[in-house]
Amino acid sequence: MEELFVNGEPYAILSLLGRGKGGYSYLAERDGRRVVLKQIHHEPCDYYSFGDKLEAERHDYGRLTRAGIRVPQMLDVDAQNERIVKEYIEGPTVMELLRRGESAQPYLPQAREMAAQAEAAGLNIDYFPTNFVVHGRELFYIDYECNGYMDEWSFENWGVRYWSRTPELLAYLERLESQGENR
Repeated sequence: MEELFVNGEPYAILSLLGRGKGGYSYLAERDGRRVVLKQIHHEPCDYYSFGDKLEAERHDYGRLTRAGIRVPQMLDVDAQNERIVKEYIEGPTVMELLRRGESAQPYLPQAREMAAQAEAAGLNIDYFPTNFVVHGRELFYIDYECNGYMDEWSFENWGVRYWSRTPELLAYLERLESQGENR
């Protein structure tokens, strides 16, 4: 089993959870506790430009928590290795629900509440359904990415398009299938 170290402490890597614009997120374990270990990457991204990704994660985590958005707790940061450890929120992503043919409708009020909190704080979060986990009946935003508020990227003008089997979501799923991806 592979191990990655964060500030000298070993974490057993259990599986890859996903690859995002800023890094790879792994389900990891240390002392019997499951966590998410995010390894920052420096792969190019056509549609997004970054500065210091690690500092952006720390900064955005603070902005999100101050705004009252439900996010996993940041547990540790290893600046030298560009790794972040955060709380693991168990449950399906909204995307997983949609792919199984289930409805995200029960979680729309919580998504809209988060959107209102974000907007009140002058922020947009990434409303794509892979970034939201349902734990029990609560919705968590599991990414730390946030940007200054722009109406065109709000939940109602952009995000909600991907929270049901809309043409936008179906095109995305078709693109994944054609690329042989399963996320």
